[in-house]
Amino acid sequence: MNDEHVILDTRDWIEKAVIGLNLCPFAKSVYVKNQIRIVVSHARHIDGFLEDLDRELDHLAEVDPEVTDTTLLIHPTLFGDFLDFNDVHQIADEAVAEHELEGVIQIASFHPQFQFDGTEPDDITNYTNRAPYPTLHLIREASLDKAVEAFPEAEAIYERNMETLKKLGIAGWLALGMAHTKRQHG
Repeated sequence: MNDEHVILDTRDWIEKAVIGLNLCPFAKSVYVKNQIRIVVSHARHIDGFLEDLDRELDHLAEVDPEVTDTTLLIHPTLFGDFLDFNDVHQIADEAVAEHELEGVIQIASFHPQFQFDGTEPDDITNYTNRAPYPTLHLIREASLDKAVEAFPEAEAIYERNMETLKKLGIAGWLALGMAHTKRQHG
């Protein structure tokens, strides 16, 4: 799978789901200004992926937010199992602390099989965090703070997203062209 394909799938997901369904009301402004850095990792093992994460944390900490406000670090093949990727997210949070970036950068995760604790695999609410490929989203906390100031009732986004997806249903999600984020049973 080549990088161009991975990036195109990711942009499609951002445009149709994240922005199109307004799952993140903050995403559109940085997307249209081309301030989202999308990086595809080619690491062959977790240690290599974590080295890629280290580089991206350093990059985001050093670059002007007007150039790169946020980064999506994607690995299309290394983390097929969601629970394994969830463990990597915990390690990634530790890397933020090691880089002394707590309070500066936080990490959110997205995965094609994302599942909230206490939900069934095909519960539509899981789709709020389903992306075409396992993805770590490196977010500047200062940018989040500004976005929250501009968006009253930011704490309600989570519930609103759940309701949006419940109304849409899996058939509606798939009609968006998001079949690659539907959990495969086998």
